[in-house]
Amino acid sequence: MQIRIPRHTPARPGGALPPGQQWVEGFPRFGYHLTDPPPAVPAAPVIAVGGALLAPATLAVADLADLPRTTLTADFHCVSGWSAANLRWDGVAFRTLYETRIAPGVAPGVQVTHVTFRGLDGVSAVTTLDDVLADDVLIADTLDGQPLTADHGSPVRLVSPRQYGYVNIKHLCRITLHAGPPPGRRRPRSLTEALQRLLAPHPRARVWEEERHRVLPSWIVRPTYHTIRHAIMWRTARRRQRAH
Repeated sequence: MQIRIPRHTPARPGGALPPGQQWVEGFPRFGYHLTDPPPAVPAAPVIAVGGALLAPATLAVADLADLPRTTLTADFHCVSGWSAANLRWDGVAFRTLYETRIAPGVAPGVQVTHVTFRGLDGVSAVTTLDDVLADDVLIADTLDGQPLTADHGSPVRLVSPRQYGYVNIKHLCRITLHAGPPPGRRRPRSLTEALQRLLAPHPRARVWEEERHRVLPSWIVRPTYHTIRHAIMWRTARRRQRAH
């Protein structure tokens, strides 16, 4: 199956860019750990599934090849304000994975409402189940026809183009189901975590609604995110210079 989100659809009302975004060339590495190398990937990677299940389960990444494949062409929008155009992802629709391999194990009488995705790099995101059951949400293993690199989330990652990049967890290794919003997080253990908590990302992160922040209006937080964007662009340029 192929899915394409063209320039003018209900998902992209009135223009080519969501509010507060700017196009960039290419697709830079992004994330909380730009100064760290990507995490090591196990020889036989798996996705652990837990939470509101009869019993925890483990999905071998290699077994995803047995499920129907989907190709998605869409833009990617980072909450810091940059957007990359027309990326082509291939993988398995999350809805397909959920309905065939995960939902049958949900405990009887439990209504799953939220999902936590976690990567090998320790980064996690919580989103509503409804948001990630959309037709254009993938567990992707290729980008523009090539296997995912370490910079972009190998071996598999979540791709949800209607949500900001921080929901699109790289190096996916764990999925946790919740019957309601999960409890608040522990106290921050570092200055970096404290700053991240201060930004308090929006729980739904819908791009066209500009849901950047849980409490503050977007016009207040845009300058902070734009500062982060410029830092990312500068670091990416430096990495390219060193590579050459």
